[in-house]
Amino acid sequence: MLRRQRAGQPPAAAAVETAGRRHPPAGEAVPPAWGWKIPYAGRAAHVTAAPEYQATTAQVCGLFPFVAGSGTPVTGTPVGRHQLWGEVVCLDPLAWMRAGLVTNPGMFVLGQPGTGKSTLVKRLVTGAVGFGARALILGDTKPDYARLVEHLGGQVIRVGRGVDTINPLDAGPLGTVLARLGGAYAGQLRAEVRSRRLSLLMALCTLIRGSRLANAEEVVLGRAVDLLDERLAGAREPTVGDVLTVVEQGPDELRSAARADSRARYLDRAAGLVFTLDLLCTGSLAGVFDGPTSQPIDLDAPAVSVDISRVGAAGDALLTAAMLCAWAYGFAQAEATAAQAELGLARRRPYLAVMDELWRALRGAPGLVDYADALTRLNRAKGMASIMITHSLADLDALATEEDRAKARGFIDRSAITVLAGLPPRELARVSQITPLTGPEQDLVASWSAPDSWQPGARHPGRGKYLIKTGQRLGIPVELSLAGPERQLYDTDPEFGPDSGTFAANRGADPR
Repeated sequence: MLRRQRAGQPPAAAAVETAGRRHPPAGEAVPPAWGWKIPYAGRAAHVTAAPEYQATTAQVCGLFPFVAGSGTPVTGTPVGRHQLWGEVVCLDPLAWMRAGLVTNPGMFVLGQPGTGKSTLVKRLVTGAVGFGARALILGDTKPDYARLVEHLGGQVIRVGRGVDTINPLDAGPLGTVLARLGGAYAGQLRAEVRSRRLSLLMALCTLIRGSRLANAEEVVLGRAVDLLDERLAGAREPTVGDVLTVVEQGPDELRSAARADSRARYLDRAAGLVFTLDLLCTGSLAGVFDGPTSQPIDLDAPAVSVDISRVGAAGDALLTAAMLCAWAYGFAQAEATAAQAELGLARRRPYLAVMDELWRALRGAPGLVDYADALTRLNRAKGMASIMITHSLADLDALATEEDRAKARGFIDRSAITVLAGLPPRELARVSQITPLTGPEQDLVASWSAPDSWQPGARHPGRGKYLIKTGQRLGIPVELSLAGPERQLYDTDPEFGPDSGTFAANRGADPR
């Protein structure tokens, strides 16, 4: 219908209302800049247009102290959504290395207990297996990963008295490769096997003794390993007991290596080494590392977990020894795969190694950091990514010498990717000396470090929240949410859940 014209209003200014809708006057389909000059037409006073600027994100981010920049990587395993923009964030040290996003596949995860470090790593393990990589959990101390590895169809090796044993001198998968090779390349691999055997045996002796071996003892130990290799000729792998027997016997080759002109002189020089080796066989480590390997690593398994939770009750020395052996055995698998691929005997396959509770393996004795450093430094050439996990940099300060502490801090310095979970401000100040953090980044991570109330059942503010840092780039704050069976497979506190203890008893359930 036609709207009644107001008194004094020009006919041209009248609006037409049809079916309850107001339309502009005829001839004015395009409204003027300030709107039509009629009631209810959105007439506005003049507002000067604001200046507009265009620039790249790399330039604009300097105008304001943003906590994080936009444009998150979409290469790798989805680990959550960006806390500010909501977009999906992907993370995978192997995939990022292939895409040129980082220069090495090392990753260091740092955060307080209970903030979800293991949950993030388990998501990365699941994604790595899905993308065709093999996951190696080298020393599962609780265990946190055994159930996930079994769910993925992998292999769980349970180390301890009465279960599985690991022979520190076992060449492992490298020995299998050597049996099929000849020529100069076989000689290189034999030298690698010899170096691994001797390094691990020296690390275990250092752990038992609490100090480094003397130079003469190192020479005798190395010659004993060589002599056993010659005698056995590949019929079987030598053991620590075999080394002890040869050192005690003191054949001419060992007396010559010790520069001893008589048997009495040799026994005097080798006495300390004999007792150290004897402790490996009869002391607190007896029954775990003094026999042949009971369950070799399955080269075709998509994931392998070396569960050392059973040796933890025997003390830190045994646990540290188990972690060192697990590291050596796992890295030998990657070395063997690389050797087979080099000769065209197998296709190349990447590995993701998880080294949880890092501090427990390093504090056993002075010099153990050197062994861990030698194992991990050349991972890039082997197609292997490593994830090191610890609670705090203060864990590394507990190492015996300043030299060890400096080398341990180098682990995070050499890792291209650093992931920070909830940490207190004092810890972040130390981290920022190695991995640069902006003020807002430190404030954000510190806000995740402690609950803000005493409300029972309240969610920890840092659970599932992480800041991903790579080089000088601004960090990526991401929040992980679990889906489907992840809630059970990734649970690291089943003993404190609603189906345990008093909680279960109060609900009438069986607390067992």
